Amino acid sequence: MSNPSTALKPKGLLNSIERIGNALPDPVTLFFLGAVAVVVLSELTSQAGWEVTNPVTKEVETVKSLYSSEGMEWIWDNMVVNFTGFAPLGVVLVAMLGIGVAEHSGLIGALLKGMVLITPRRLMTPAVIFIGVMSSMALDAGYVVLPPLAAAVFARSGRSPLVGLGAVFAGVSAGFSANLLITSLDPLLQSFTQGAATILDPDYYVDVRCNYYFMIASTVLISFVGWFVTWKFVEPKFTADEIAEQIRAGEASATGEQSSEKADEGITPIEKRGLLLAAVFLAVGFGLILMMIHVPGWSLNGFIEPRQGWKVAVWVHAMVPLLAVLFLLPGIGYGIAAGTVKSDRDIAKMMAKTMSGMGGYVVLAFFAGQFVAWFGESNLGKMIALEGVAILQKANMPLPILVIAIVLLSATLNIFIGSASAKWALISTVFVPIFMGVGITPELTQAAYRVGDSVTNSITPLNPYMVIILVFMRRYAPQAGVGSVISLMLPYTIAFLISWVILLVIWMALGIPLGPGGSPMFMEPIS
Repeated sequence: MSNPSTALKPKGLLNSIERIGNALPDPVTLFFLGAVAVVVLSELTSQAGWEVTNPVTKEVETVKSLYSSEGMEWIWDNMVVNFTGFAPLGVVLVAMLGIGVAEHSGLIGALLKGMVLITPRRLMTPAVIFIGVMSSMALDAGYVVLPPLAAAVFARSGRSPLVGLGAVFAGVSAGFSANLLITSLDPLLQSFTQGAATILDPDYYVDVRCNYYFMIASTVLISFVGWFVTWKFVEPKFTADEIAEQIRAGEASATGEQSSEKADEGITPIEKRGLLLAAVFLAVGFGLILMMIHVPGWSLNGFIEPRQGWKVAVWVHAMVPLLAVLFLLPGIGYGIAAGTVKSDRDIAKMMAKTMSGMGGYVVLAFFAGQFVAWFGESNLGKMIALEGVAILQKANMPLPILVIAIVLLSATLNIFIGSASAKWALISTVFVPIFMGVGITPELTQAAYRVGDSVTNSITPLNPYMVIILVFMRRYAPQAGVGSVISLMLPYTIAFLISWVILLVIWMALGIPLGPGGSPMFMEPIS
């Protein structure tokens, strides 16, 4: 047997991608450098006398230098506000309070395990892909819980455990943006999109559900395309002898948290009790929320008007805390029945443990908040957007081509920058207003970004969960390396990219709303 440390290492292009990606600075450093660049560029362009006429207001737009004494005073005076007012910070932290309790009480692990184990074997492939897609409702929990379970269940069925691993990883990673439900990703991306849209139109409002219909269709698409790719391209790669060797290797490997023996146990009596009580708590909580929405005079009944002429249901505006509650209540119920929640102190500890794990995101949010705020204050965002609009209007390119370009750009960037929010924070402030200027709505730009951001998740060496997948893979193929994971997942990436772009083009051609409230795709361009 070859040395596992040298076998199946990525070569050629794969090695180059990994080397270049590892050479990139941390996203925190990227945002810091971006903020510094804003200060320098604002001074240089201000000194150069850069001016652009706003076609909407007919006013002359200029750059505000942040290097000036007035600009520096603004930076120091607003540094705390730029951090605390960074919209995605609150979105993520509030949602994670509820999700953290559901995760640490054991609910999410038991729920995902049960969904895999009760699925009929003939439907195992589409089921694990679908469950992988749906696991994004619990953020990144699916990366950890589902792959070892899927591999063990496939091995138990006499199929290649690597096929199960690849199928579920395709759903979890490459299908991350899709879901049948509104997840915490929706308000997170919407907060960036909203801020970018106001660069050109201060009154523009982006509904948090703006991509919901498209993502429902995407969930169905990814499940069926993933099923086809597994059947036609992935599973035929492994011979009967290779499958038998993989299964033997898995049986001989050291017992981990989710070994095949543990998977064979099925749902334990404690987990069954926990899931039952969780369902009761969820039903009660969901019922109360429905009453608050539909009973006149209750807190979630009625509408608010975020901008003139645009009414939005109160419960839609409160989506983030509602998501937190709908994870928190069943998490508590499961914990009570399973014994992981014995008092209110346990709940508080679970929340604290979740928040302690969010330290890296808080640091990222500080620097991202400064970059976004400085970019807006300098007026560079509006200036670049107006110039970009003028260029695209002269080029007169078909709008679907521009939308596809955003898909390809985000798919490429995703290979080098893993964080979905970090990438969208970097590019939304430029591309959302530019595309608004030529008639493409922020909602459609965000949908195109989500497609590109998802499809390459499973092949980028910078995906922080790539290492975890590799560890699971080595239980059945000890020689596996990063190149093994990428070669296994590449057919899914290619198929998802092609089919998802086709769906997006068809959606644009038919003019179907992207989400509730008639979320539009095209708008009157700035002229």
